[in-house]
Amino acid sequence: MSSIMNFLRFWYNFIVGDDRIIAAGVVLALVVSAVLARRDLNAWWVMPVAVVVLLAVSLWRETRTAH
Repeated sequence: MSSIMNFLRFWYNFIVGDDRIIAAGVVLALVVSAVLARRDLNAWWVMPVAVVVLLAVSLWRETRTAH
């Protein structure tokens, strides 16, 4: 049982890491991309926008807490 828990902890740490907000933003961006693609709309732009927005959010949060 401990090997299964170690395996699950590895994947949780690998995917979520230290920042749950960024991980949730990535999941949200993937869901939006999937919904747009399913409706036959262009979804290519969602992930680049999400990267820029999430990077800005991450930098803002880190610089705000550094002071």
